[in-house]
Amino acid sequence: MEPGDKHDDDYTRPIHARYVDPCEMVWLSTATRLGIHIRRSPLVFSATDGSGRLQLSTRDDLDPDDCLAQMLLHEICHWCTNGKETYGERDWGFALDGPVDWREHAALRLQAWLADQVQMRTMFAPTGDFRQYFDRIPDDPLAPLDSSEWEQSVVQRAAEAIERIQQPPWDPHVLIAMKATAQIRATITPFAGEYASQLAEDPLPSLWII
Repeated sequence: MEPGDKHDDDYTRPIHARYVDPCEMVWLSTATRLGIHIRRSPLVFSATDGSGRLQLSTRDDLDPDDCLAQMLLHEICHWCTNGKETYGERDWGFALDGPVDWREHAALRLQAWLADQVQMRTMFAPTGDFRQYFDRIPDDPLAPLDSSEWEQSVVQRAAEAIERIQQPPWDPHVLIAMKATAQIRATITPFAGEYASQLAEDPLPSLWII
């Protein structure tokens, strides 16, 4: 039996769309709604030039538990913590090559508060060196770690940022994206028991299910 004229050896399949991870689609759209334009580059981990362009590293150059949603949320927290006006400043007014800025810890507390709105602190936790501070943040994101002047300043700025994130331009977009991410997790959770990594002898579980 022959297929006849149903197959042309010179046929080239047309491509009409690109597959995009659903979580990345949520957060790329959220970035646009906030006036942030993301570009991927292997030359940087994360950097913004003050024009609204945010460069993030490519997937191949990130840690296994890095994801665009968490990285973008962290940058949004920087912006909100430092103030709306820092949209036009390089790296939201942070000196990336300087000593630790106390506002970084305030941004982490805001990040924890946002993650807590959907019970996803692990998913939305930072994956760099600042993770050690993030993991010490109590259940109450505004509870200080000690009585130091540093912690008092951090907690005060974090409280201001939590109030600010619930106002434009961040509200309602950030919390909508958080809730959409939680809905994705709820959708895939029933499949977690049968999940198996595509990588041989991969010891890491999916970030979605821890």
